[in-house]
Amino acid sequence: MVVTFKEENTIAFKHLFLKDYVDGADDSYAVYTQHDLYDRMFYAVEKYLAIPNETIGRYAYVRAESGGNWSALMLCQQYYRKGRIDPANDTFNIDPKIVTDCLGVDPEDPQPLPPELDRNYKNFTLKFHKLINVTIQFKLKAINIQTIINNEIPDCYTFTITITFDNKAHSGRVKIHLDNQADIKECKDPSVFGRGDNSLRLFFDVVVILVCSLSFILCARSIIRGLMLQHEFSRFFQRRYNQSVCLSDRMEFLNGWYILLVISDVLTVLGTIMKIGIESKNFASYDVCSILLGTSTLLVWVGVIRYLSFFQKYNILIVTLRVALPDVIRFCCCVAVIYLGYCFCGWIVLGPYHVKFRSLSMVSECLFSLINGDDMFVTFAEMQQNSYLVWLFSQIYLYTFISLFIYMVLSLFIALITGYYETIKHQCEGETPVSQLHAYIAQCKDSPKSGKYRRDSASSCSVFCCCER
Repeated sequence: MVVTFKEENTIAFKHLFLKDYVDGADDSYAVYTQHDLYDRMFYAVEKYLAIPNETIGRYAYVRAESGGNWSALMLCQQYYRKGRIDPANDTFNIDPKIVTDCLGVDPEDPQPLPPELDRNYKNFTLKFHKLINVTIQFKLKAINIQTIINNEIPDCYTFTITITFDNKAHSGRVKIHLDNQADIKECKDPSVFGRGDNSLRLFFDVVVILVCSLSFILCARSIIRGLMLQHEFSRFFQRRYNQSVCLSDRMEFLNGWYILLVISDVLTVLGTIMKIGIESKNFASYDVCSILLGTSTLLVWVGVIRYLSFFQKYNILIVTLRVALPDVIRFCCCVAVIYLGYCFCGWIVLGPYHVKFRSLSMVSECLFSLINGDDMFVTFAEMQQNSYLVWLFSQIYLYTFISLFIYMVLSLFIALITGYYETIKHQCEGETPVSQLHAYIAQCKDSPKSGKYRRDSASSCSVFCCCER
């Protein structure tokens, strides 16, 4: 509900303050004449002043503090301190220092402003020949009452709205976009009649915290004991056989599932505590809480794989993933070098000519989609043909990337995992290679339940047990 409330308010603000706005037209919403820029700018200010009489939602102004230098709405323009451009003579004179000029606009006040402070916003003159951008910034308050449905106390929101008229390119096209930042806090003196009791939900949260805390303690104790036993075995093996224990044998003492559970328990406890704080209106970090609980849920479901390992056919797949992981990581590191090379190359060369290559992150997303066979034709078709040389380069670039990564890299990746799968499958059907650790354990023929504990030196039998030497 939190995300939905913010998104729906953002859409409402765009329709309220952006003249002739159409849903989905964020990238193409722009003006091209001075008259249209003034018209859109004054339209937004007028709509702000008319909010109490026009909006369906219930909004309130955030007025400036008495004695402050800021008003409820700030209309600002940024421009170069000195600028003269003469395309006819191919000359210009620019001072890159940026100057900011602002005008404050306040909703109607019972007491009129003094004449020296009463500046009409419609007299605000833009310096188009050196203009960088125009911004309109103001704040509005609202209350999200839909949370009452879930027996929760409503949240109070403060929306910081910024309308930017972007003229940095000086291309004759001024792009317009609206940004909305939401600040959530506890409402003052909340009163909801007939609100349901949340004691059952709170009890469940406390039980989750207790269970996860107990699980954390038990798993952490097992991990610590495993590390102590690993250290003891390494010392014994070095002293007895004068050999060091290899890494794979040392990792046998460390249970990866317990580490997974410890991380999951920590995230669950932290997320649940934040959830209780949010419901009691002591916290408002919804994003952090959702990340913690979502990640812990993912780790819990990954941990379910452990129980599938008790079945032989499922265990083969799990062992394959575990054994192949080191080589898969090495393979991915090698491939990542080539992938980054293609990313930087596409960003530098194709960025000005293709919308999917405008930023490094967009290039990476586009190339990853191509590896999976998505949007191939669109990527080729959207390439501008203004420069034949760049268009030819783009064809070579895309064809080589697709051929290299789909036909070679993915095939090698699949072959790598398939090779491990076949090897482990044959080992399960035949004799399994014995490590140093398992060979040492196999020397003892006694069952763990036999009660016999053998030592290096002979000693008399204990009163409580009798040991065969």
